[in-house]
Amino acid sequence: MTPPSRTLGIAFSDARDASYAAGVVVRADGTPDGFAFARCTVGGTDATDAVLDCWRALAREDVRHVACAGVAPAWFNLLDLDRLSETLDRPVYAVSYEESPGLEPALREAFDGDALADRLAAYRSLPARVAVDPSDVADDPPDTDDPRFVRAVGIDPERAAAAVRGLTRDGFRRCEPLRIASLAASAHREAAAGE
Repeated sequence: MTPPSRTLGIAFSDARDASYAAGVVVRADGTPDGFAFARCTVGGTDATDAVLDCWRALAREDVRHVACAGVAPAWFNLLDLDRLSETLDRPVYAVSYEESPGLEPALREAFDGDALADRLAAYRSLPARVAVDPSDVADDPPDTDDPRFVRAVGIDPERAAAAVRGLTRDGFRRCEPLRIASLAASAHREAAAGE
């Protein structure tokens, strides 16, 4: 599968008082083509709204896919991938980079009562993770011991994995929309700290 013509990459960078989201539109050739920023609460439940705020600020109907860096930014402020896909009418997938037994043990350690119940429900509603085969990522694939996974809504997981592979450049582990969004989110956080 060739990469989508334009992908919106979303990443977050946490500070003590807030998490700073960056949305970056990236063309299939890896060129950034638009930036938007939002904030959400560390430990809150508004990360999905921050993604939607970036989408609205960009107002880019030419975006074909939305890629998110993980599903639990901002200290377990879980993304609702179904809501994002339905609201944006686009395929949405989250990419993660670590083997994991899942988030339930960490959620149980960090929360209790209704806060735990809400997060467990959100977490359990997510689609299963599918491994991205690194073997055909560019000419110089990243270390094959470095796993990558996708959770996909509105697109077959294998097609989402293929899009991630197609958007990963030589020598990099992250696909370009998420690599650039991560850099932008960190810069957004640093700029806010200097205000």
